[in-house]
Amino acid sequence: MLTLSVCLVAALVGPPTDSNDLRVLVWNVLHGGNDVEQGAEKALKIIRSVQPDIVLMQESYDIKGDRPRLGEWLAGELGWHQYQAESKHLCVLTPLEIETTFFHHEWHGIGAKLRDTNGRELLAWSTWLDYRSYITYELRDHPEMSDAELVAAEYERSNRLQEVDALIAHLQESGQLAADIPLLVGGDWNCPSHLDWTADTARVYRNRRTVQLPVSKAMERVGFTDTFRATYPNPVQRPGITWSPMNRGEGDDGTGKAQGFERIDRLYLKNPTTPVHGWTLRATSGHVLPLVWEDESIPIAKREFPSDHGAVVIDLQWVASLRAPVRTGSGE
Repeated sequence: MLTLSVCLVAALVGPPTDSNDLRVLVWNVLHGGNDVEQGAEKALKIIRSVQPDIVLMQESYDIKGDRPRLGEWLAGELGWHQYQAESKHLCVLTPLEIETTFFHHEWHGIGAKLRDTNGRELLAWSTWLDYRSYITYELRDHPEMSDAELVAAEYERSNRLQEVDALIAHLQESGQLAADIPLLVGGDWNCPSHLDWTADTARVYRNRRTVQLPVSKAMERVGFTDTFRATYPNPVQRPGITWSPMNRGEGDDGTGKAQGFERIDRLYLKNPTTPVHGWTLRATSGHVLPLVWEDESIPIAKREFPSDHGAVVIDLQWVASLRAPVRTGSGE
């Protein structure tokens, strides 16, 4: 099955081929791959098949068998660089040069300044938000809730809104929101986007409404673009579901009730207003792995895709700024 999946990835999406291409993989690898037999090795095969330039990883925990944390082990196998430091589980993994590293919170944010072989720089952050009171389950279990009561799941029954606000504040205070190079923030947000909760999707999915969900709105408000939805604006035609290819049946969350499928893993991009270094990034395509979901009758330990979260692959392209250089002095 894994061989087939790798072939499908290579045939259908292929690795970037242009020097101006940048591929980013956002992936929460469940418990460091430990729930699946040879999960770390399976994660390695998938990453090799995707050939990303940056992996923004969550749940990079110690691998069973007296081995290091997943991100560190993958970096050793690939000959790449990685930054996790004192984070409990967040990791930036990349073949690019890591110039500087940044720390916000052991659970909610670590980042790095990266440089490619052409000297172009960008900022890349991995994040994870509170899993409690998943809003799609909240609506499923309490369909009588008002919109205001439902949205309170994001800041009263969980800390997701407080956590994203704190990350944004850190980026602002550090000057990264106003940086003159592109800024990427990707991870497991544990909540859907307001761009996916529309009138049309509410007609298609059992547990959605037209609601301005606050976590994704907070990112939008400070100038971030949702790269997948910018590329595929229709959430019915391209849902981008990441939760969950592993837990699909009724009762998989322990309640005996229907699953709540959502795009909870996302990559956000903020380009500089004045790119003095001459480059911005533009999302050109994206997809979610696995391309084909495995038969849910296969025991989790035997699965080939080693996570309950889909892996988000976003292709971007470096775009040269047309802004003319600033002249100084009084004349020729």
